[in-house]
Amino acid sequence: MAKTDVIIHDEKDNVGVVVIDKTSSGQDCNCWIMENDKSIKVKSLNEVLLGHKIALQDFKAGDTILKYGHDIGKVISPIKKGDHVHVHNVKTKKW
Repeated sequence: MAKTDVIIHDEKDNVGVVVIDKTSSGQDCNCWIMENDKSIKVKSLNEVLLGHKIALQDFKAGDTILKYGHDIGKVISPIKKGDHVHVHNVKTKKW
């Protein structure tokens, strides 16, 4: 079995969490979906550190980020599949 690089908690999630020290640009990451024990791959476009999120799809400004099957914020600038998802491109909807 391949080493897990990214964990996806729920099948509905559109981001995963990096569980290795960091991804590198161009790395084919092995992603494990906890909810159903499936696996997918995503190519990391840049370095993403342990505990940070990686995009599983392309996003445009205003799109919703789903993690743990729940809305965790809105996209404020375009994000490509495999990009780092963090405070520079996602904000809470609470304010």
